[in-house]
Amino acid sequence: GAERVGAAEGRGWRGAGEGVCNGRPGVGRTAVVGVKRGGVVEPVLCVELEGGAKPQADAEITRELLALGQQHAHTRAIRTVLYHDGFPVDIRHNSKIFREKLAVWAGKQLR
Repeated sequence: GAERVGAAEGRGWRGAGEGVCNGRPGVGRTAVVGVKRGGVVEPVLCVELEGGAKPQADAEITRELLALGQQHAHTRAIRTVLYHDGFPVDIRHNSKIFREKLAVWAGKQLR
C-alpha cells in the first residue's frame, strides 16, 4: 500500500527533488510521494505533463528525469516515475497537491 512520506524523508525528496525535475520542457509539475514496497517506503516521482498532455509514459522524459535525479544526493533514491493526468489538488489552491491521495494512486499503479 501507499504511505505518506515520513517527515524526515519527505523534506529531502519533496521540494528539492521536485525543483530538480520541474524545469524540464514538457513537464508541467512533479510531486514526490512515498510508496511502501516490500516493507520499505520508496520515493516515487509523479509527473503531470505540460498543457494537459495525455499521461502516457514517455521513455525520453523518464530517462532525463532519472538522470537529473542522479546528479543530486537528495534525489538519487528515486527509481520510479509515474505519469498522472491531473494531480489531486485543493480547488482553492491549485498548487496545493493532495500528496496522500497521490501516494494511494501511485501504490495502486505499482501493484
